[in-house]
Parts: sequence; C-alpha cells; structure tokens
Amino acid sequence: FDIFVGLIGTLLLIPITIIVQICRTINHEKGPLFYDQLRIGKNGELFKLYKFRSMVVGADEVLKTYLETHYDEAKEYKKYKKLKKDPRVTKSGEFLRKTSLDEWPQFINVLRGNMSLVGPRPYLLREKEDMGEYYDKIIKATPGLTGPWQIAGRSNVTFNDRLRIDNDYIDKLSLKNDIIIVLKTIGKVFKSDGAI
Repeated sequence: FDIFVGLIGTLLLIPITIIVQICRTINHEKGPLFYDQLRIGKNGELFKLYKFRSMVVGADEVLKTYLETHYDEAKEYKKYKKLKKDPRVTKSGEFLRKTSLDEWPQFINVLRGNMSLVGPRPYLLREKEDMGEYYDKIIKATPGLTGPWQIAGRSNVTFNDRLRIDNDYIDKLSLKNDIIIVLKTIGKVFKSDGAI
C-alpha cells in the first residue's frame, strides 16, 4: 500500500513542482527548489527527508542568531521546537506550510521505503537528546508522512506531548488506527489546522 501511494504521490509531484517553481519565481525567492534534511529513521538509521524549500537559505544560522536576541521566541522554540512567526519562512513558504504542500516530496521517501504513509513524524538529529527515554521506543517504528502528532494539533502541541503521543501510537499500533489518522489528516489539511 505504501508503494502504491508513494508512486501516485510521486507522479502528482511533477505538476505540483511546476506550480511551486512559478510561485517562487514570482516572489523572487532564491535557493534550490527542494530541500533535504537528515532525519532519524527506523532503528535509528539516518535518511534524507525531502521537502519543498519554505525557508531562506542558511535557515539554521538565521534561527540561531534570532533566538539569541529574542528571549520570548527562544522560550517558545524550546517548548514546541517551532515558532508561530518564524523569520526564516518565505512568502511562498507560508502558503506551502499552510496547505502542507511543502511535505509533498516525502512521497519519494515513502516510495523509497525510508518512510511509511502513517507513523511517528521523523525527528531531527538535534532532537535526539531531547527525546530522552522515548527514543528507543519511537525508532522501532517506520516514520510516517502523517501520524498521530498531525491530528493532535501539529505545531500547537508541545514537544514533550508529541513524544507521549508517538509513544501511545506505537503501543496501540493497528491498521484501523492508521486509517483513522489518514482520514483525520485530510480534514486537518483542508482546515489548515495547526499548520505554521
């Protein structure tokens, strides 16, 4: 099923890529169209996760400098690992994130077997230490394009709550739950619920 969905998603990626590139050209945005980032996969193996670029080039350095001079935002980032008003996000990136289209290239990851359609969202390498006791449990599962975190509120959920949600998902792993997550994800995407 993952292979079938990954194939369909990858084929649809072609026209979506053309549209995204046109938007980026109109907004005079620089940098590669695609962005890849190392993420923690099943059994702790690292893989490259693909996304449409929604941030400026050198985003990690921009974030580091920004958090050093913005105390309240630094507290917000520590709690959520996200910023509601992220200075790194481009104009096209705001639209891509609101519609979740920035995640579409991950169908390539699903097709390659790095990810499944449903599972815990893959964590960043820099988040490994913050995962603490949950790390060993979470890496037993193949990370997903969508998962329990998405339907729980995504960016409105604290990092610690996300860990607990992923832990519970793995404890109650079933096809029925995965189907429910997919259906609820579709609803969340159309409502742009919790997207930043």
